[in-house]
Amino acid sequence: MTEFSKVVLFTDHDGRARFRDDAVPLGEGSPQSMLSEVFTCGGYQLRHSPVGFRSQFHCTTTPQWVFILGGQMEIGLQDGSSRVFTPGQHFYSADVLPPGAQFDPTVHGHWSRQLGDDPLITLFVRG
Repeated sequence: MTEFSKVVLFTDHDGRARFRDDAVPLGEGSPQSMLSEVFTCGGYQLRHSPVGFRSQFHCTTTPQWVFILGGQMEIGLQDGSSRVFTPGQHFYSADVLPPGAQFDPTVHGHWSRQLGDDPLITLFVRG
């Protein structure tokens, strides 16, 4: 997949300004005009989860689309079932806590984890 190099000027943990290059996938369009997905202003987050990442059970706080850009993501449910999503696949995560409920990790939510040898790269787009 072709990538776009995005130059970012940021303040590092020591307070100093630095540059870094972030890769933005260009998976749409044609060989003459490769495009990224359309981003909404302020409505998306990118996440890198290292090899070995696994969350605890949790609920989605705000419904959102989840797009897998790299690696593999497994989502597990309370009933013991799970599904694996690979690059190019997506799902809409809307398992919010029911109104008035207190979170119970034996009842509510899902867990997620990275699978395989590659880090998990995901794009979250708020719905």
